[in-house]
Amino acid sequence: MNYRHAFHAGNFADVVKHALLCNLLDYLKRKEKPFRVYDTHAGRGLYDLGADEASRTGEPIDGITKLVASPVWNDPLFASYRFAVEDVRADFGAAAYPGSPLIARRLLRRQDRLSAYELHPDDAEALAETFAGDPHVKTIELDGWLALGAHVPPKEKRGLVLIDPPFELTDEIERIVEALRRAHDRWPGGVYAVWYPIKRESQYRRFHELLRESGIPDIVAADFTREPFSPEERLIGSGLVVVNPPFTFRSDAAAIMRALVPVLGRGSRGDCGIIALAAE
Repeated sequence: MNYRHAFHAGNFADVVKHALLCNLLDYLKRKEKPFRVYDTHAGRGLYDLGADEASRTGEPIDGITKLVASPVWNDPLFASYRFAVEDVRADFGAAAYPGSPLIARRLLRRQDRLSAYELHPDDAEALAETFAGDPHVKTIELDGWLALGAHVPPKEKRGLVLIDPPFELTDEIERIVEALRRAHDRWPGGVYAVWYPIKRESQYRRFHELLRESGIPDIVAADFTREPFSPEERLIGSGLVVVNPPFTFRSDAAAIMRALVPVLGRGSRGDCGIIALAAE
């Protein structure tokens, strides 16, 4: 309940996550059949990078600000991400930045739907205001873990679950894997994307190990680091674990991250990779 994404919106980890999210949504849109997006830890939905929270950390400077100023921003790899960001800024101003639910909404079609969950009362209220009157979006003030256990599968039968928890609890990775396992039992055909920070190498290795042992098939991890691990505990990168990844995701994600390494990495120390955690 203490984590507030407004302090970190638009940072390098957000950029990587949102670029990969757009790729997953683009793939789902290849078929005319409708799909549902679940965002289990949705946050406010819309952020002001000129507000006190973002200004205090300065994190967007090394993230979305740096990317937009780079020639990479115009690469076709980022076409959908660029559209979502620029569309939101056209509506809310140059300092606006969309969180994952608003990015998803800007990319959905008329037949698709979004369910966005947020537990923090202030952020849940802001989320509801962001999507007020939108018939394609349902916002719910609820623990995303409860939603994941109770609200899947969707009536559309196709869709994506984005899980972006705050990683405040000491057993967060165990909780994620168990929630994933239960959700996969209920909806084995869904696409699940789990964001995670890369700080401590031991925690990072443990998370991958638990996923390998989970019994869930077809899991890949797309990892992006700005610098190598160090004895100090600091955010050096982030990853996105995808269950049931589209067949193009491995190559697409690798290309997206390779394009971001020279922009968001620390000098020549940035790196990225796709890791197969479980076979189909």
